[in-house]
Amino acid sequence: MPLLIWSGRWILRHPYRLARSCWIRSKELFMQHWLKGSQRKPRLLLVDDQRINILTLHELFREECDIFMAMTGEQALETCRKLSPDLILLDVHMEGLDGHEVCRRLKKDPKIRDIPVIFVTAQGTEEDEVLGLELGAVDFIVKPINPIIVRARVNTHLTLKYQSDMLRSLAQLDGLTGVANRRKFDEELERTWRRSLREKTELSIIMIDIDYFKRYNDHYGHLQGDTCLRSVAGALATTVNRPYDLLARYGGEEFVCLLPNTDLNGAVVVAERMQAGVQALQLEHSGSEIGQLLTVSMGVSAMMANAMDRPQVLMEAADKQLYQAKQAGRARIRFGS
Repeated sequence: MPLLIWSGRWILRHPYRLARSCWIRSKELFMQHWLKGSQRKPRLLLVDDQRINILTLHELFREECDIFMAMTGEQALETCRKLSPDLILLDVHMEGLDGHEVCRRLKKDPKIRDIPVIFVTAQGTEEDEVLGLELGAVDFIVKPINPIIVRARVNTHLTLKYQSDMLRSLAQLDGLTGVANRRKFDEELERTWRRSLREKTELSIIMIDIDYFKRYNDHYGHLQGDTCLRSVAGALATTVNRPYDLLARYGGEEFVCLLPNTDLNGAVVVAERMQAGVQALQLEHSGSEIGQLLTVSMGVSAMMANAMDRPQVLMEAADKQLYQAKQAGRARIRFGS
């Protein structure tokens, strides 16, 4: 038996048993980290046309991951589009679409190309690895699989995926208020517009502006102004309940809310809840010409996307309604198409 170092002492032990104790602890630490950050188990997609291979991998990861399975390349791609797994273990040699072709198609699809792929193959030559890496795979596992190696590599790439997702998410947040930033809003508006065009559904936008905010900053100071922005953002965010709705800081003291599959009446209801939420904050604003409390003005617009226009048309319509709300005395909602 090989000689191993363990806790500063030389111990003769079977290497599998020692390694097993190491990955059990590593697995526990990894899962604690993942669940704390994402509030869910990582999603693992197993793709193999041999049921026994899928069952073997399923047994390894069933406790710490949500497992999804596919036995053809077509099923794998469909599952990716529906569920967006965090990692794919993809067999190279399959009937129909083989693993290489599945990976090619995966990386060409903007919606799923960031899902990391680990190839599982019985051929571990340098040529195979080079081809796989050129196609976009992040790692290789050679059959027959070694449970310790498989676990270590899967945990490594799930951790990297989690960190990448976190960085991407942070890049789309406004650093002061914690809601989405302008960049995230612009990207989501484009996607939602295309979806509206495809599904023939209405979408709505609410533009929100804090009344007399420059006076607020001048009177209370910029630090208190930042606190005010965070409070208003929090109040607005509590009224946006559907997972596909989006509240963003548009710039300065302006916020914007994107409501897919929502007509004008529905958007006005959301705006009214937003206005009530801000009023409930009871934030003092002695520089306001409306009263002694902080208020907001809102412009609401809705339309169905069409091939002749761009989403900026909807933005301009909501901005026009916001301008009319401010011209009419502020602290009110104006709406129209």
